[in-house]
Amino acid sequence: MTESIRIGVDVGGTFTDASLVMPSGSHTAKVPTTTPQTDGVFDAIRSVCEGASVSPSEVDSFAHATTVATNALLEGSGPTTALVTTAGFRDVLEIGRQDRPSLYDLSVDRPEPLVPRRLRFEIAERAGPDGVIDPVDEQSVDALAAQLRGADVEAVAVCLLHAYAHPENERRVSELLSASLDVPVSVSHEVLGTFREFERTATTVIDAYVTPVIDSYLGDLLERATELGLPSPLVMQSAGGVATASGVRSRALETVLSGPAAGVVGATASAGQAPELITFDMGGTSTDVGVVTDGSIERTTEATIGGWPVATELIDVSTVGAGGGSIAWVDSGGALRVGPQSAGADPGPACYDRGGKRPTVTDSAALLGYLGASTTLGDSLALDVGRAERSLESLLESTDLGDVTAVAAGINHVVTATMARAIRSVTLDRGYDPRQFSLVAYGGAGPMFAAGLADRLSIETVTIPGASGVLSAMGLLSGSLLDVELATHRSRLSALDSAIERRFDELIASVREELPDEGSIHVERLVDCRYVGQSYEHTVIVGETIDPNEIAERFHSTHETVTGYRLDEPIETVTLRARATIDRPDVTVERSLPGSIATARTSTRPAWFDGEYRETPVYDRSRLPTETTVTGPAIVEGPASTTVVRPSWQARIETTATIELTRSQ
Repeated sequence: MTESIRIGVDVGGTFTDASLVMPSGSHTAKVPTTTPQTDGVFDAIRSVCEGASVSPSEVDSFAHATTVATNALLEGSGPTTALVTTAGFRDVLEIGRQDRPSLYDLSVDRPEPLVPRRLRFEIAERAGPDGVIDPVDEQSVDALAAQLRGADVEAVAVCLLHAYAHPENERRVSELLSASLDVPVSVSHEVLGTFREFERTATTVIDAYVTPVIDSYLGDLLERATELGLPSPLVMQSAGGVATASGVRSRALETVLSGPAAGVVGATASAGQAPELITFDMGGTSTDVGVVTDGSIERTTEATIGGWPVATELIDVSTVGAGGGSIAWVDSGGALRVGPQSAGADPGPACYDRGGKRPTVTDSAALLGYLGASTTLGDSLALDVGRAERSLESLLESTDLGDVTAVAAGINHVVTATMARAIRSVTLDRGYDPRQFSLVAYGGAGPMFAAGLADRLSIETVTIPGASGVLSAMGLLSGSLLDVELATHRSRLSALDSAIERRFDELIASVREELPDEGSIHVERLVDCRYVGQSYEHTVIVGETIDPNEIAERFHSTHETVTGYRLDEPIETVTLRARATIDRPDVTVERSLPGSIATARTSTRPAWFDGEYRETPVYDRSRLPTETTVTGPAIVEGPASTTVVRPSWQARIETTATIELTRSQ
C-alpha cells in the first residue's frame, strides 16, 4: 500500500485540524469549527494544501475523525427512532440496570430514553438460548410497518430476545421492515451479537439513532471530496482503526468516539517505543485521557455516552469538561468552578474578540502570560489580552479572591485539579501508578498545562509531539484499517472443546470479509472471561492454540492488576472477539535544524509561576535547534499550541520535532 501524500482532518469543539504528510515533509492547519462541520473540514483541507503547495487532487489518502455521532447523542438531535422488540420487553430500555450513577444521591434522574415509549413496539415471537420457540407472525410485522410509517419514523432498531444466539426471527423482521420502509433498520445481532438484553438494546438503539446522521454527513463529505478530486475518506472508528466510508455508513455506532481515538493513536505513534503512557488531549471543550500499557492501547466495551451504555469495542478514554473554552463561574456557595459549559468556536473565549463575554480557561492563560498578545491560534487568530482581563473581572463580585490575577490563577488551579482527577480515574483506580508512566500532551491547550499537571501527579517525563496541536489529525494518518467481530460463547474454561475453535474461525472469516483485499491482515483472538458468578469480565489474548491454562493465568493476572486480588475459583468464557488490522505506512517526521537557542528567542513577557509574575523568555518552536535544551521558566510558541516550561523543568528538542520535558536536576 503506497500513499505519497496523505491528509488527516479532525473536527474538535473549537477548531478543525488538518495534517498533511508528503515525502518532502509535513504541514498542518487549524481553522475554526463550523456548522455544518463539512464547511470547516474543507476549509482546513484547502488551507493545509495551500501551505504545502499541492492540489487536493494530488492527495492519495484522506482520513477523517468526526464528532457528528457524539453531538447527536449528547444534544438529543438525532432522528425520530423506533424500537421493535419481543412482546413483554418494551420497557427494557427504560428499566435498565439497578445500578445508579451516584449511589447516595436520591435526586439523580436517568436520561430520557432516545426512543420514547410511544415508539417502542412489541411483536409476537420468541426465541430462547437453545433456539427459536415461536416464529415471527409476518402479518403483524406488515401491520407494524404501517404504524411506523404513520409515526413518521426515520430509523428503526430491532432487538429481539436471544437474537445474539438465534437471529432467525430478528433477521426476518428486518427483511420485512426494510422492504416496507424507506428508512435504515439496525438489528441487534449485527450491531452487538452478545447477551445482556439492556446493553444490547441500548447499543442497537444508539446505532439506529446515529445512522441517518452519519449517512447524511458522509454523503455530503463524499460529494464535496469528489468535487475537489480527493479520494474517498477513511473514517476513524472508536476502536482506534480506520474504515472505509461505505463500511462506516452501515455501522455508524463505531464513530461515537472517533476524535478521541485518533488522538490516542497519534500519541502512541509519536511516543515511539515507550511502553507506559498516559495520553492527555486538552482541546477547546474537553480533555480526553487514555492509557497505554506494555505498548498496547487499552480498550473497553463498557463506555457510557450521554448516560447510555455503548457496548461496542472502543479505546478506553475518560473525558471531562475541561478545555481551553471551558467557562469559569461561581456556584451558590461562592466556590470557583470551571466547565463543563464551553464557549465553543462561536463566540469562543473573550480574548478571541468574536463576541464572547464569559471568562474561560484561555482567558485566564492570557492574563497569566502563558499566552500573549503576539500569540496566534490556528492560522490567523490573534488574542486580545484586554478583553480577557475584562471577562475575568466579571467574577470578582462573586468571589473573595481579591483581584483579577487571583481569579485567573484560581481558574488555572481548578481546571488542573479536574484533569488530574481524570488521569487518576484511568490509572490509580485501575491499579496503575501514574509515576511509572510518561505523559504525552497534545491538543491546542495540552502542552500549556502538561508540566503543571505532571507536578501534581509526580510524573517525571512529559512528551510534547511535534504536531501536538493537531495530533488527532496526525493520528488519522497512523491508524490501521480495522474490523472487530464478536459473539457470545459461555463455557467453563475446564470444559472448552472444539466448538470454540469453530466459532473463532467464523469470526475471523467475517472480519477478513469486511476489510479490503489489500496488504497483510493481522488477526488477534481475544476472549472475555470472569470468575463464575461474577457480573463483569476482563479481556485476555488467546494464543495460536487454545490453552485453558494459559488463558486462566492471563485472566488471573489481569484481574489482580485491576482489582488487587485473584481467586481460586472456576473461570468461564463469555464473549469471543476477533480483531483484524491492515497496517498503513508509518508517519515519520524528522528534522535537523542547526543554530543556537538565542536565534529562536522572540521576546520576553511576564508569566505567573509560584505565586508571582516572572519575566519569561518566549521561543519560536519552529526555530529551536534540534538536540538542544531550554531551561524553565520558558514559553515555546508554535502555530497550533503553546508549551509552558515551568521553573523546575527543562525542555529538550528532539530530531523528531518532539519536545521532551523533564525535571531539572
